[in-house]
Amino acid sequence: MENQAGTILVTGGAGFIGSNFVLHWLANEPSNIVNLDKLTYAGNPANLASVSSDRRYKFVQGDICDRELVADLLLKTHPLAIVHFAAESHVDRSIHGPDDFVRTNVNGTFSLLEEARAYWSAMSGNQKSRFRFLHVSTDEVYGSLEPTDPAFCETTRYAPNSPYSASKAASDHLVRAYHHTYGMPVLTTNCSNNYGPFQFPEKLIPLVILHAISGKPIPVYGDGLNVRDWLYVADHCEAIRVVLTRGRAGETYNIGGRNEIKNIDVVNTICSTLDELRPNDPVLPHNKLITFVKDRPGHDRRYAMNAAKIEAELGWRPKETFESGIRRTIQWYLANQAWIEGITSGSYRQWMATQYSL
Repeated sequence: MENQAGTILVTGGAGFIGSNFVLHWLANEPSNIVNLDKLTYAGNPANLASVSSDRRYKFVQGDICDRELVADLLLKTHPLAIVHFAAESHVDRSIHGPDDFVRTNVNGTFSLLEEARAYWSAMSGNQKSRFRFLHVSTDEVYGSLEPTDPAFCETTRYAPNSPYSASKAASDHLVRAYHHTYGMPVLTTNCSNNYGPFQFPEKLIPLVILHAISGKPIPVYGDGLNVRDWLYVADHCEAIRVVLTRGRAGETYNIGGRNEIKNIDVVNTICSTLDELRPNDPVLPHNKLITFVKDRPGHDRRYAMNAAKIEAELGWRPKETFESGIRRTIQWYLANQAWIEGITSGSYRQWMATQYSL
C-alpha cells in the first residue's frame, strides 16, 4: 500500500463518523488509509462499499485493545498519522452497560497510545517530526450548560455526567498526558452532536426519520427542551482533515456547527420536511407521532461549542446550516432503504423496545 503520500491509520473507520471521514479523506487526499475496526453493532462495512475496491483503502478487522495486532499493523503499514475514532459513543447504552465504555474508550485508547508511542519513538528524522496522533472526542466531557452560560471552549473545566462522557474525558486526559510526558505529537478534537449519512438509528435524528416514515411513535425524552449544537458530519470530517494537516501538536480544537437547537425543534423540523417529501406516509402530519417518554438519568440540559479557535487558527467553518444539512440527511435516508434494512435487525428492535418502552 505504500505511496509517496504515505498512509494514515484510522481506528473505528466503519462507524458513523469514521466511515464518513474515510470517504472524505480518500476524495480529498492522495494518502492510503488503513481502517482498523472491531465491527461492533455500530460498525458497518457497507458504509464503505464505494471504496472497497480502491487500492488506497485497506480494511482490517480487529480490536484496539489487542496490542499485538496494533503493533504489527503499525510496523507493516508505516502510517504517518493515526486518527482515533474507535469508541463506544451512545449515552443510553453507557447507562445500561458502562463496562464496554471503560474497556474501549479508556483501556483501548491507552493500548493504542502505548503502541503508537513505541512506534513513534523508533522513528527518526522527517518521519518522526511529521507523525501525528489525532484523538476524536466530544463536547460531553465538559458537562452541562445553563441557558445563559457561555459556550464550551478548549479551556472549559471538564465535568462529565454520564459513564460515556466520563470514559471519553479519561481518554482525553491520557492523550494530553502522552504529549506532556513523552512529547508525542498529539491532537485532540472535541465535537458537538453529529448528524448525516450512515448514522446508526439509536441516535435522535435517524431514529425520528425512520419512525416517522413507518408511522411509529417518535420518542422524545422529558420535555424535549434539551439543547444541542448540531454539526453536519461532512463539516466535521473536513475539520478533522484540517486539524490533522495544519493543527499544532499538543493542541485541542473544539468543532461546532453554530446550530444550538432544542430537541423538540429538531424533531418538528424533520416532521415538517417529511410532510413535504412523504405526503403518502401512514400518519400525517408526522408530528402527530411525537410521544414524550421518561427522561434518561443525568440528561445534560444544554451543550454549546465555541469554535473560534479552529476558525481563527485554521480557517475552518461549517458549510452546512441546520436547514440544509437536515434536508440532505433526510433525503439520504429516504434513498438508502437497503442500508437501513441491513442494520435494523432483531437486536436493534429489541434494544428500542427496552430503551423507550413504547
